[in-house]
Amino acid sequence: MAEHQAMYATDEYGRPFIILREQAKKTRSHGVEAIRSHILAARTVSNIIRTSLGPRGLDKILISADGDITVTNDGATILGQMEVEHPIAKLLVQLSKSQDDEIGDGTTGVVVLAGALLEQSEELLDRGIHPIRIADGFERACSVAVKQLDRISDRVAFTPEDTTNLFKTAKTSLGSKIVSKEHDQFAQIAVDAVLAVADLERKDVPFDLIKVDGKVGGSLADIKLIKGVLIDKDMSHPQMPSTVKDAKIAILTCPFEPPRPKTKHKLDITSVEEYEKLREYEHDKFQEMIRQVKDTGANLVICQWGFDDEANHLLMQNELPAVRWVGGPEIELIAIATNGRIVPRFEDLTPEKLGYAGIVRELSFGTTRDKMLVIEECANARAVTVFVRGSNKMIVDEAKRALHDALCAVRNMITDNRIVYGGGAAEISCSLAVSKAADEIPTIEQYAMRAFASALDAVPLALAENSGLSPIDTLAEVKSRHVHEGNSALGIDCLGKGENDMRKQSVYDPLILKRQQYLLATQLVRAVLKIDDVIAAGEAEE
Repeated sequence: MAEHQAMYATDEYGRPFIILREQAKKTRSHGVEAIRSHILAARTVSNIIRTSLGPRGLDKILISADGDITVTNDGATILGQMEVEHPIAKLLVQLSKSQDDEIGDGTTGVVVLAGALLEQSEELLDRGIHPIRIADGFERACSVAVKQLDRISDRVAFTPEDTTNLFKTAKTSLGSKIVSKEHDQFAQIAVDAVLAVADLERKDVPFDLIKVDGKVGGSLADIKLIKGVLIDKDMSHPQMPSTVKDAKIAILTCPFEPPRPKTKHKLDITSVEEYEKLREYEHDKFQEMIRQVKDTGANLVICQWGFDDEANHLLMQNELPAVRWVGGPEIELIAIATNGRIVPRFEDLTPEKLGYAGIVRELSFGTTRDKMLVIEECANARAVTVFVRGSNKMIVDEAKRALHDALCAVRNMITDNRIVYGGGAAEISCSLAVSKAADEIPTIEQYAMRAFASALDAVPLALAENSGLSPIDTLAEVKSRHVHEGNSALGIDCLGKGENDMRKQSVYDPLILKRQQYLLATQLVRAVLKIDDVIAAGEAEE
């Protein structure tokens, strides 16, 4: 049909975008035809991302308007940087973002599932089934699938001493990332970082205590976990000591500058005596500030603002090392890590407000003379920093994103230690359960439920396709084994290990990740099926 046809065009950066026929003709479609055009737009976005699913998924190069290049296979990043105009395509972008915000992982899977559900909806619309009945059937099927997830889930035990199961979960999350070559090391660091800050009794992981930083140079294998804070700054004067032991840190958000008259009037200096007087006043003020800091017993100053050469020189003369231009979030992290207080005025500085760290040292890199400051053995030992290295900025950024997903996967396990098995095993099991439930329903919703079961199969099909296997044959074989062997852990052998049992391959997905994927995808599809018209602001009725 003419409404279904789409034209591909590229912008000046070579990025493809889609012009739907009805957009090109500026016509307005109503009812079922509008829903079809919405489904087409959403499916197009879903198909772009589909090839990035799984451990053998392919990466995408994203070019920003400024010409910056990002190479990634992270669903949320791809969709976040794609410029989509169609309102329904924008809903898919928000879907991946909400999965990212809530769970932190599984962003590609949720969009693939939503796209598959919309594809199935289109077939049901062709058969004359009303969109609301389809939406109701999907809702019913989703509740069956979520109950099946609970049934097939396993509780896995872990302790701070035995973190094997957390390690396997982190490894599964990293399997599809660019860092998979070093994924044992990355997985271990993700587990160690989360356990360092986690409160296991309350099942709480404060992510603001974990900082992920990166620097170009070295290889991915050079990743380090620092029990403390790392900031991309160095001492303000090259002759200041590069190491401070037993550091008592004054954390300031006030500048090392003489106070200025808060008026709009200007000060005219007409003689040498007046200039000398002003210089002396400034010098005395600097000395007073340094004395106020030294009187509290501080031996290191970390300041949010800068200070001029004179203040810098005086600090060095008074043997008071200082770091300047430290950003707001980093200042907060240093305050949390060292149990210090952020002080807005020199007059408020007291010994009780100082932060403490066992050692503060500068870290140098290669021949570039780049330096960073490491604050270790802090009073609050829970704050940690993961320091990532890589051969270029693109790899460092992707490694950071991969690590974020792994940290979220471990966090999810601490929140709820139930897992389901990956590799499409959970989807196949839920698909079979939904098909079985559909057979017992006399109403028209049974068609929608069977369509939901077919949509769930889209995930293992995409995994098989991306791994170079024959999708339909592989899925049929695994599905048959599910029925005959009753083993819900059988999935797609993406890595060619000759073993379909995901329990033996240790491919673990947190239960809350899968449940959230199903619920969010179903909610989105239900919303799309209820939209029968798009009215742009200021558009006149024809």
